[in-house]
Amino acid sequence: QVQLEESGGGLVQAGGSLRVSCAASGRTFSNYVMGWFRQAPGKAREFLAAISGSGIYTRYEDSVKGRFTITRDNGKNTVSLQMNSLKPEDTAVYYCAAGLGWSVDDYIYWGQGTQVTVSS
Repeated sequence: QVQLEESGGGLVQAGGSLRVSCAASGRTFSNYVMGWFRQAPGKAREFLAAISGSGIYTRYEDSVKGRFTITRDNGKNTVSLQMNSLKPEDTAVYYCAAGLGWSVDDYIYWGQGTQVTVSS
């Protein structure tokens, strides 16, 4: 079992940067692909980025590629999402998730989310 807790959300102006992080419990953190998702009011949950257990491989959704960077620290059981050049449409609740594969359906543990609001 893995428990996830996000932090670092907040209010930022358009064009600014924010870093959200996720702390994981458990001794098998490096076994999991870690992902970041978001959900805006009235919209479906959206995949943003994922990173392999080793941290070597990453994947990004096209709309955030070049703006967002996912990293992980297996020694500290954390995964982070650095978000630059933020836009008002990036406003959402951001969730981290742990999975056994790269498919969205492979994510089995989820955090409670952290709110990111980008003002225009």
